Amino acid sequence: MRILFMGTPDFAVASLRRLVEDGHEICGVLTQPDKPKNRGHKLMPTPVKEYALTKDLPVYQPVTLRNAESLELVRSLEPDLIAVAAYGKLLPEDILNVPPLGSINVHSSLLPKYRGAAPINWAVLNGETETGVSIMYMAKELDAGDVILQKSIAIGETEDAQALTARLAELGAEALSEVVGALADGTASRTPQDHEKYTYAPMLGKELSPVDWTRSAHEISCQVRGLIPWPCATTDVISGEEMKLYAVLETGEGTGARPGAITAAGKQGIDVACGDGKVLRVTELQAKGGKRMTAGAYLLGHPIQR
Repeated sequence: MRILFMGTPDFAVASLRRLVEDGHEICGVLTQPDKPKNRGHKLMPTPVKEYALTKDLPVYQPVTLRNAESLELVRSLEPDLIAVAAYGKLLPEDILNVPPLGSINVHSSLLPKYRGAAPINWAVLNGETETGVSIMYMAKELDAGDVILQKSIAIGETEDAQALTARLAELGAEALSEVVGALADGTASRTPQDHEKYTYAPMLGKELSPVDWTRSAHEISCQVRGLIPWPCATTDVISGEEMKLYAVLETGEGTGARPGAITAAGKQGIDVACGDGKVLRVTELQAKGGKRMTAGAYLLGHPIQR
């Protein structure tokens, strides 16, 4: 099948790789423009562009899709199908309507739950035990199109959003491969979403970072895991200065200490009392201006006086 692929981050690479491995003709790859990174502000290609160039695929990086040039570009590529995975911008309806088989999207949630920009993070933040991917027809409204196929997986008790993203990327690639095959032989199903049951997963912001230790140990664990790799949960109860939390462990131990009090500190980590009378162990952190490290390593240079 002749496919125009649109995607940008690491999550999308798995889907593009699978389409290439399946032998489809990738007539073009649309991805976001290169962006300056780090202190040198050197322009860096997107992960999708990096992969596409290794396969000699034609890459296009329009600044906007909402003009006549972008529409003409898509028409000139004559795709049978547009496949989208985390492109990063809403697609205009006139572009969605170009291919005869339509435009489909790999969305990392079990729609209609978690429409929006950060479905994986919010599934973890909200303490979900299951999530998955949906392959859907794209519609004018955000993530509201008819669903073709869904696949679900369990969320690990200690799994963070970054690790879950990697697993869902592979699951999404597998589902996309199945759907493209079904579209080719005319057996693809089409199920409208129940729009009354939708929930929204907005973009993340640093306002979500500060830890409120009066919450339960499990809720704080979900916060820490859900905000990896950015913006990260933060706290000042360990050193008096704000630091990022990268990994925590629900020990199940009870405590009568006030929420936010450090109850133990050693090689295994730093134990902090939570609002439900349980202990949460910080096992990985990053002090301001420092490097990411285990809590045990941090304590070697910063012993806690209690």
